Amino acid sequence: MNHVGRHASRMADGRLRCEVCPRYCTLSDGQRGMCFVRQRLGDDIVLTTYGRSSGFAVDPIEKKPLNHFYPGTSVLSFGTAGCNLACKFCQNWDISKSREIDTLQSTASPDRIAEMCVESGAKSVAFTYNDPVIFLEYAVDTAKACRARGIHTVAVTAGYITDVARPDFFSDIDAANVDLKAFTDDFYRKVTASELKPVLDTLVYLGHETDVWFEVTTLLIPGLNDDDDQLARQVDWMLENLGPEVPLHFSAYHPDYKMDRPATPKATLVRARDLARRAGLAYVYTGNVHDKEGDTTYCPSCDRPVVERDWYAIEAYALDAAGRCPCGHPIAGRFGEAAGAWGRRRLRVR
Repeated sequence: MNHVGRHASRMADGRLRCEVCPRYCTLSDGQRGMCFVRQRLGDDIVLTTYGRSSGFAVDPIEKKPLNHFYPGTSVLSFGTAGCNLACKFCQNWDISKSREIDTLQSTASPDRIAEMCVESGAKSVAFTYNDPVIFLEYAVDTAKACRARGIHTVAVTAGYITDVARPDFFSDIDAANVDLKAFTDDFYRKVTASELKPVLDTLVYLGHETDVWFEVTTLLIPGLNDDDDQLARQVDWMLENLGPEVPLHFSAYHPDYKMDRPATPKATLVRARDLARRAGLAYVYTGNVHDKEGDTTYCPSCDRPVVERDWYAIEAYALDAAGRCPCGHPIAGRFGEAAGAWGRRRLRVR
């Protein structure tokens, strides 16, 4: 269904400018933005996917990935269609690159999604699969409906959003994982058709102006963003601007969509993790490979394994209700009295 969008302005020549993301698409009547799902109809820019989803599933929260947000719990995940980036390596291209709104098989209002979360027993709702920035109004309304019922919401996003839309989008979000796709402008321009700075601005905003718990993911692509110099600059920037306690996930790329480079070797992820930890980041993980050490949370004070994982399953949990290690050191994040027991399951929800 169409839903009147927010964050737009009228230009002198009569076109409407969408101000949700830094592309600032300027639209005449009937035109769609680069994301495809935001369209000008008359005097409004509307969201054409409001209330429509590509499907729902209950996942482990670690799959988002979020390792410090109620470990072991389940999350009701959904997305829509379209994207405001053009990543040549997109791992969800069948959804994010879709130009067919008929891809969206499920219909659910924000209130219904909150009800579905309660019915499924999940602790939170995740906006994922494609970037929720482009379905801002649907995500914001769903986050408000969930918060009214005591349900957490999670945004899995590339963080490509404008200064004006950013506070609106994150106003009722509890946690986020932000894809920092590389640490060069050249990579962002050539591989994603976007820019690095707005993503860094989003990370600084989350770290300094909100209470949103957030973690960062970088998908390492051989020969493009996995060199030590680029990784070191990214880690140094995070330490200076976000501090040592924001978790960083290095994930393995596999060939998909328009990119056919070889898959990322596990050794590359281990090297990146070691580099980041030596530089001073407290919590660094590996993803998309089997690496129990890289899955596990260690206390930065005594180096004790406090949340031991195998893939997405919690095997041992040593934190108290306040998230403290037995040595007394507080682990950054959001924790309950015990870990959840959802494990590795993925459950489709109708």
